[in-house]
Amino acid sequence: MENEDLNLRKVARVIRALDTSDGAGVRLKRSVGSPALPMLDPFLMLDSISSDNADDYIAGFPEHPHRGFETVTYMVEGAMRHNDSIGSEGILRSGGVQWMTAGSGIIHSETPEQEDGLLQGFQLWINLPAKDKMRRPRYQNLEADSVVEISPADGVDIRLVAGSAFGKTGPVSGIVTNPVFMDVKLAAGAEVTLPVPEGHAAFTYVFIGDAEVAGRNVPTHHLAVLKDGNSVLLKGGKEGGRLLLVAATPIDEPIARHGPFVMNTREELMQAFEDYQRGRFVREKAVG
Repeated sequence: MENEDLNLRKVARVIRALDTSDGAGVRLKRSVGSPALPMLDPFLMLDSISSDNADDYIAGFPEHPHRGFETVTYMVEGAMRHNDSIGSEGILRSGGVQWMTAGSGIIHSETPEQEDGLLQGFQLWINLPAKDKMRRPRYQNLEADSVVEISPADGVDIRLVAGSAFGKTGPVSGIVTNPVFMDVKLAAGAEVTLPVPEGHAAFTYVFIGDAEVAGRNVPTHHLAVLKDGNSVLLKGGKEGGRLLLVAATPIDEPIARHGPFVMNTREELMQAFEDYQRGRFVREKAVG
């Protein structure tokens, strides 16, 4: 992208992630989905886990359902085992990604595959439009070596999960909201300008160190909501920083949500609860 074509995004607001717990008592930090930022269409929730104390994570997330949206699990360090109602099972290890389209309904569990050491990662919930809420479940499971790695400048290392940058395209494909998902590591003072499709809702989340996002300092465990534009300027803080850059097309539809179900109307939401209670969720092989 030529400099004259740049329409740099600015920061709309910065929020601190909220300490909370979920699952069977897993301690985490929630930014999207917190009182300060209930939603950033199409993003419903962003949770960050980062602890080397097993008591904070060992209980994991016992069996629970989803319908009407997508869950993205990105493992920075550690390992999590997942099982589900359609017979899928595996271990998500450091650097790996699971992009799950829950669609019409799935029941799964996620438990740590370790008893000590650092467990660090994210779960992001992304809404689906009405026309896709009842599609068959779909998985994209990616090992660490499937994620595209780019080093466009000294002190800049990017792991590209979805979207495009510097002539490379991330391995996640076929997602209706056309997402961007990057893990960006910046040495102190290192700069990079990254493309973000115009019209996409977008944010950064700093999880190690600090960074300047569009000229504004963003500390550890803070999320910066970005204004519109076609790119964003990032710079490593005094000690360097590591952050997620995430963007996707807004859906702009009514939402009825409660717990693990996200639909468009209250009637659809009640139907989701009934279908779950009556065992009607998909129990066949998911779309790969």
